[in-house]
Amino acid sequence: MSRHPILVLLPLLAMLSGCNTVVLSPSGDVATQQGNLIIISTVLMLIIIVPVMILTVLFAWRYRHTNTNARYEPDWDHSTRLELIIWAAPLLIIICLGAITWAATHLLDPYRPLDRIAPGRPVAEDTQPLEVEVTALDWKWLFIYPQYGIATVNELAAPVDRPINFRITSASVMNSFYIPALAGQIYAMAGMETKLHAVINAPGAYEGFSANYSGHGFSGMRFRFHGMADADFDGWVNEVRAADGGLDTRAYLDLERPSENVAPIRYASVEPDLFRRIVNMCVEPGKMCMSEMMAIDAQGGLGMAGIENTRPLAYDKLAKRGTAAFGPDPSYVASICSTDEALAMIREAPARTPVPATPVLGAGLPAPTPAAFGLPPGPAGLMSRPSNS
Repeated sequence: MSRHPILVLLPLLAMLSGCNTVVLSPSGDVATQQGNLIIISTVLMLIIIVPVMILTVLFAWRYRHTNTNARYEPDWDHSTRLELIIWAAPLLIIICLGAITWAATHLLDPYRPLDRIAPGRPVAEDTQPLEVEVTALDWKWLFIYPQYGIATVNELAAPVDRPINFRITSASVMNSFYIPALAGQIYAMAGMETKLHAVINAPGAYEGFSANYSGHGFSGMRFRFHGMADADFDGWVNEVRAADGGLDTRAYLDLERPSENVAPIRYASVEPDLFRRIVNMCVEPGKMCMSEMMAIDAQGGLGMAGIENTRPLAYDKLAKRGTAAFGPDPSYVASICSTDEALAMIREAPARTPVPATPVLGAGLPAPTPAAFGLPPGPAGLMSRPSNS
């Protein structure tokens, strides 16, 4: 064995030198402010932690069993000066942490539009933010650029020093959208839309991934975020527009199927309003959107007629969707649209087995006779009330 055990740790220190410190030295202004908040909070807490650690060692050494010169006061029980030091210092630290956290929580709210792109550089009034619609799929990321009419999978790009407005949702289970160099993570949830405002301040290729476990292919939900100069970004947009194929309803439903470790895909065009339909969970043709359903429910609902307003699913990504409410065949609530579309849906709908009209008789008991109630027999053996005439 080595005579100097400390030398064994040197290879471990060399490995630590390669650790990625992007969280504390990011390239985006929002992430930089979040990193500074972590540093300030840590330093404030170390003001208490470091003295306590030092005093613990000092007291153990000062009052060790072999030190007969240490003062021994078995009857000591209180010191006002010591109590003030013990309680005042942590209280001041908590007040400082609370004030800093409260201010940062509001300034770094992901829903709050940016008012600056870097320290001392406010956002110009004529600046048009880049809109990006993000959808977490199983198990890949879909990015739609509504201003440019293009879309990509597992590839994201943005100009340097231009504010980015992310609109985020999920087509499946809850996920988490995270680019450490850009900003903090924000959750993606099905049927909901979350937001994130951020900016990248330096060109480069940065890692993005899912920060929330979402199933079998979770580890492959990674993508590259490219920070580019304006001219380079325009060239990238033109390259995407030159790609083969567009993202329409059929292409999206195929893309939505679970897949792992997906290579970047580019779509030269995007079907209008696709992201809104993803959020409202009505991409399938003829399916009612949540916004429509909520509007109908707000007016009192469809009543008994709504029971028949169901259609079988052409593709069911969860395999069991709708079985609890609509029987063994997967089905969904049909959209209320034009008369022609409604008639076409009726023609396509499978025939339903008529429900028998047999009266409910209870626990095997025979139907009561009119004579049991002192009434004359009615037509077809049914009970009838005496006429009042």
